[in-house]
Amino acid sequence: QLQLVESGGGLVQPGGSLRLSCAASGFTLDYYAIGWFRQAPGQDREGVSCISSSGGRRTYADSVKGRFTISRDNAKNTVYLQMNSLKPEDTAVYYCAASARIPSGSCPRLAGWYDYWGQGTQVTVSS
Repeated sequence: QLQLVESGGGLVQPGGSLRLSCAASGFTLDYYAIGWFRQAPGQDREGVSCISSSGGRRTYADSVKGRFTISRDNAKNTVYLQMNSLKPEDTAVYYCAASARIPSGSCPRLAGWYDYWGQGTQVTVSS
């Protein structure tokens, strides 16, 4: 069974850091583009970041550019989202998603491109 599991969320003070992990089981991530999305209560789901299947292309939402870094370790079948300088407005449930349909070298942050989703991990930024 294809499964994505996020971990690493929690409560952090403004200015702090967290690293989210997205681990795959039942399939290898080598040929999948991976996206990170987030959804706060009452808001639409937002595409935060994406890394292409090759790892050569990475995109970020303007709201996180310069603060978040996406990376992948295919040997560990895991993708990471390093989040620094966290702000209260980063509070949300964070989801990772995988797609084998995205052309190599592309990296859209649109949910419709992604076929497999994790259950989400809560990130709360508060003092």
